[in-house]
Amino acid sequence: MTHSGLAALRGEPSYVWRAGQERRLQMIARWTKLENARVLEAGAGIGMYASQIRRRYTPDVECFDIELERSLEASKDTPHALVAAAEALPYASNIFDTIISHEVLEHVENDLTSVSEMVRVLKVGGRLVIFVPNRWYPFETHGHYWRGKYHFGNTPLINYLPNAARNRLAPHVRAYTRRSLLRLFAGCPIKLVTHRRIYGGYDNIIARMGNPGRMMRDTLYRFEGTPLDTFGLSHLLVVEKTAEAV
Repeated sequence: MTHSGLAALRGEPSYVWRAGQERRLQMIARWTKLENARVLEAGAGIGMYASQIRRRYTPDVECFDIELERSLEASKDTPHALVAAAEALPYASNIFDTIISHEVLEHVENDLTSVSEMVRVLKVGGRLVIFVPNRWYPFETHGHYWRGKYHFGNTPLINYLPNAARNRLAPHVRAYTRRSLLRLFAGCPIKLVTHRRIYGGYDNIIARMGNPGRMMRDTLYRFEGTPLDTFGLSHLLVVEKTAEAV
């Protein structure tokens, strides 16, 4: 598979640790247990979050990715890096204090099964934190298909189209509303801890524009927690497991 084809199906993981990733790690640290915890990064790419958590908070970190090459890269910093599909996790039930799923569910074959599996391997009282694309962000960041050809990059307004049209242009990736995201947990023994929509780090824009880029980013951050976060880049969802699955 070509690199562009792989990027279309799996997305591109974080290759460089920058302000945007740091901000999201601080959100994870706020809402979950990391100190001396057993942590799983689900769909880890090359394991950037797993590596940072292992260095800062706990040695007991594991991760997996569906791509062998990415798992091998992740294993350089996180020894317990496996090749696995999110729909069939190779872990016992009720063993992780914290699970992180960072911009992964939109790419998996079955997001409902993947969520069920993450809840299964989470301890009672443990927390799952999920970042996924927001349907109402003005751009589809994963590119689109037109006449059978994949076009990389941000495409405006695709996600505002009705599902039938949207899914023809972007069949390779999902985008979620709050309702469709929460619907994945129907029947799971969880409670909602927090949900919000957040804006991106815009590190590339800041690198090109400098202070005007920072002003734009900081303005967007002030929209979080207001009705204007409807147009945020991603959902941040945190749930807590309340009982063992039947």
